[in-house]
Amino acid sequence: MTTHTPTRLVVVPIIRDEDRRILLCKMPPDRGVFPNKWGLPGGGVEPGEHMYQALKREIREELGVSTLEAKPLFFKDGLHQKTFPDGSKREIYMIFLLFECLISSTETICLNPEFCEYAWVEPVHLSSYDLNSATRETFHSLGLLEVPTSTMGLAATPDA
Repeated sequence: MTTHTPTRLVVVPIIRDEDRRILLCKMPPDRGVFPNKWGLPGGGVEPGEHMYQALKREIREELGVSTLEAKPLFFKDGLHQKTFPDGSKREIYMIFLLFECLISSTETICLNPEFCEYAWVEPVHLSSYDLNSATRETFHSLGLLEVPTSTMGLAATPDA
């Protein structure tokens, strides 16, 4: 990361329904930080905006529904490359603020162009989706996905 790398504060809702399923959204193949991957909705906090205002706005803009409740969970950060609608790319240092959210069950989800599909997924089936790396890490942190054994550290064994 250089001094010229932009920083973006990003609100991320983890939305569950009454059956405790989690809402996943799929990015189109030609845009976003994680093109053609499943993940969580969310977006940047605008200048002068409070994080809860940004969270409600992003849910309304991306999903077309109202936020009833939002509870902060944790934050994390990372350096990611974003693909813009014109095809240009730029590295961005992103700070993710994660929230557990409840949305109105009487409203129908209506995706904006930032996503091409959505699915309500039972936690036991999350691993069957091609999740982006940030969403996968989030679900690991929440205990919703197991860490693959290939990425777990192996204990050193002494020589005989």
